[in-house]
Amino acid sequence: MLNDQELLRYSRQILLQHVDIDGQLRLKQSRVLIVGLGGLGSPVALYLAAAGVGELHLADFDTVDLTNLQRQIIHDTDSVGVSKVDSAIRRLSAINPEIHLVAHRAALDEDSLAAAVAAVDLVLDCSDNFSTREAVNAACVAARKPLVSGAAIRLEGQLSVFDPRRAESPCYHCLYGHGSEAELTCSEAGVIGPLVGLVGSLQALEALKLLAGFGEPLVGRLLLIDALGTRFRELRVKRDPGCSVCGTAHA
Repeated sequence: MLNDQELLRYSRQILLQHVDIDGQLRLKQSRVLIVGLGGLGSPVALYLAAAGVGELHLADFDTVDLTNLQRQIIHDTDSVGVSKVDSAIRRLSAINPEIHLVAHRAALDEDSLAAAVAAVDLVLDCSDNFSTREAVNAACVAARKPLVSGAAIRLEGQLSVFDPRRAESPCYHCLYGHGSEAELTCSEAGVIGPLVGLVGSLQALEALKLLAGFGEPLVGRLLLIDALGTRFRELRVKRDPGCSVCGTAHA
């Protein structure tokens, strides 16, 4: 049940008929893995903690660098040189002491990633490289766990939800195959801070919808964000029956 402090803390959220007490209880009972605590993972972790998701598993092997602070809003100047996981735990604990935080400070290999995914109800990919996204996607397909995937670089962002529990849902590999011809990171190409905040906030919203059970998640749809022109575009994405990760021959 929700205690008096929780009822007060989440009161504005509970007022929504789409959430109510039952939805808030589902959030409290949920376990979520956030892969990456950078530009995307910062707003994701902050909003999910504030919303009362009961258990957040935080995965990042990096430390805070001064160049991160322009966009990675969960960290501050005093955190430079500190593990991103420890920096995030300090901030999230101050925001909401009611939730449980689980640390993954080392890089996740195939086995540890599979175990981390199996231990939660939903995964948010907030990483910044294709190999990690592919590995996270494969683990989510194998464990049949929904994946909220976001990306942002320069002035462009993307967002989609892949849910292997739904027969019609594509996976990340259906959409991107073996990656782009040139895999750039923010350190190479640059990125504007509010864009990763926008994509991360939308990732958090999709996660809350899936966990609390309301609204229409972004399954089978890819949201494209053009920050330069402030334009949003949506593409339909179908499952690839021949996909080497989730296709029928590999199911």
